[in-house]
Amino acid sequence: MLDLRKLRYFLTVAEELHFGRAALRLHLAQPPLTRQISALEAELGFKLFDRTSRTVTLTAQGRSFLPYARGVLEQVELAQVIAGKLAAGTAGQLSLGYVSSIALSDLFSHAIQAFAQRFPDVQLTLVECASGSLGAQVADGRLDIGLSRLLPQGNEVQALSLGEERLVAAVSTDSPLAELAEVNLAQLSAYPLILFPTDYGSGLNQSIEQLYRHHGQPLRPGPTGRQITSIIALVAAGQGVALVPACTQSLMNKGVTYRPLLEVDACAQLLVLTPAKTKSVLVDAFLSVITDALHIR
Repeated sequence: MLDLRKLRYFLTVAEELHFGRAALRLHLAQPPLTRQISALEAELGFKLFDRTSRTVTLTAQGRSFLPYARGVLEQVELAQVIAGKLAAGTAGQLSLGYVSSIALSDLFSHAIQAFAQRFPDVQLTLVECASGSLGAQVADGRLDIGLSRLLPQGNEVQALSLGEERLVAAVSTDSPLAELAEVNLAQLSAYPLILFPTDYGSGLNQSIEQLYRHHGQPLRPGPTGRQITSIIALVAAGQGVALVPACTQSLMNKGVTYRPLLEVDACAQLLVLTPAKTKSVLVDAFLSVITDALHIR
């Protein structure tokens, strides 16, 4: 294996084309530098320099070898920089799981943008999944952090509340409900309610079902969609109504009208999930970023 120190000596002499000046730059006496270059040439099996009493020039093999030697040293320097950043927690990989409705919020986009700007050397992987599986994936390490609307079971995952988001009614533009300034659950209960599938483990479903029970209103199950976009598409197709987080209003689908709810407790929670026992420096960094983004919304 080539000695990195000898490669640095070679690169310095190649830049100076003068052993004396190269020795000064390297803080060496000239004879030891000459011996190191000769030893490198012996290892390589070819001459790097043509030397006379007055001139030093690169041989053809030396010129060909030079970019490779420079590349090796640049990669070593880069590795040292990255190692320092990894040790400081400013580089690495972070996997973030989230539910589809949260991805539409300003908080989500602001947090992702701020984190990417603050930690450009971190590879952030985004994974969309159901609330029901987020907790398990954070617990077993498949995800480093999760943004969910469902409180996980067990004590392997810690949940930090980021507050609540108002729910709004999504109704077909052709529906009589679209002509009202506000709607209530009693009016909505006359229509099929479009939810996520029951096996999806949706935190939004849970909040909506609890809301209907609390107000004593019957819930008429309608068709289901596995993403918030598909739920809105079903509303546009006249297949029922939906209760969705207010951020969903950014989906300006033709045929859908959003109306506020009269019930003041019509909300969905927003939780950030992290491992309960061990948190990485990057997880703590993301928590700091998203907390800051929450305050500036």
